[in-house]
Amino acid sequence: MRGKDDTRDIFELCQALLSAEGQVSGLRLAATILDRYAALEQNEKTAFFQFLNNELDIDAQQVARLATEYAKTPTPAVFQKLSTASEPKRQELFRRLNQPVGATQALVAMRVDLLARLKEDSDLARTNLDLVHLLRSWFNRGFLVLQQINWDTSARILDKIVAYEAVHHINDLDDLRRRLYPPDRRCFAFFHPAMPDEPLIFVEVALTADIPGSIDSVLSDHRTPLDADQAKTAVFYSISNCQKGLAGISFGNLLIKQVVSELSMACPQIESYVTLSPIPGLNNWLATQTEDERHGNTAQSTLDGTATSEEVRAMAARYLLMAKRDDGLPVDPVARFHLGNGAMIHDVHANADTSPNGAAQSSGAMVNYLYDLTQVERNHERFAMDAAVVASRGMRALSNATLATQTKE
Repeated sequence: MRGKDDTRDIFELCQALLSAEGQVSGLRLAATILDRYAALEQNEKTAFFQFLNNELDIDAQQVARLATEYAKTPTPAVFQKLSTASEPKRQELFRRLNQPVGATQALVAMRVDLLARLKEDSDLARTNLDLVHLLRSWFNRGFLVLQQINWDTSARILDKIVAYEAVHHINDLDDLRRRLYPPDRRCFAFFHPAMPDEPLIFVEVALTADIPGSIDSVLSDHRTPLDADQAKTAVFYSISNCQKGLAGISFGNLLIKQVVSELSMACPQIESYVTLSPIPGLNNWLATQTEDERHGNTAQSTLDGTATSEEVRAMAARYLLMAKRDDGLPVDPVARFHLGNGAMIHDVHANADTSPNGAAQSSGAMVNYLYDLTQVERNHERFAMDAAVVASRGMRALSNATLATQTKE
């Protein structure tokens, strides 16, 4: 039997995997192809993706002919032929590649390479769509495993939590311990059975007496821990996606809902579930407002650090409620995520994140999104159907006051 010493090139191996030979020795062929791919130079990987995109595409004329035939004669036999012809061969190739141990992780890594090439060759989006279609199936909720990350979790996974933290940098092991060990701190992650040592996404949670208005206080080295049974609020203060190859495959909504369920059982006295979230698009938006006579002065003063705390809050409220893309959805990506999950904009805070990153992206402002479990489904439907931004009365009053004041000026 041929193995790693197979002299065929990677394109011939792929064709063999799709043939009758692949049905007999698919596991061996798949492993050989994945090993061969991992050893390719960058230009060879580009050629590989172009092969998938062009040589393993659908035959559009055949699909059109079969669609016409099915319209006239909608029999199961014709439907089967049409379905087979409508699926690119590369989808079946990816399925057959996903057989050896470690193959799923290898395909996730392969998509990282594919995404990098999309910037130069937009036609490769066809192959990307097929791979995303399969990854969404392989990583659906039924396969995800929720695990609590604590100080006793394996060092290998803890190291990855440090490396993948994307919102509030973890400085060292002492910093990590402060986020995992105290009784008022929790961390939860989704894993997949095919990648047991690789977190897909994780959320860090602070159990607090009140809704906090500063990440600096949440992460303070000198704070006094709270007994978990005294907490009234669960604060999701950091959500980090870990796998670049799974970009566009959302786990956050599922993770938050599952964690809320876990916490409601472990700490039934908790009354509020909120986030303390960054506002990553605020300063970029403010920079486009500086020439608007209605609120240019306040926007500029927020950018240069001379605005009052209330002025910063007012501009953040206006941005979150009013700044929209052409499709009517909020400009801010974090707002789109939480509003899409059914949360509401509860409050904004100035001087909430004094880190260099916080100052650069939002002049230190942060926002609480509130997950009211009695309203989540309704809010989600309003956002999905009408792009409705649900906000507290205080936030709407703050945004409207900003408009009224600046129009008067």
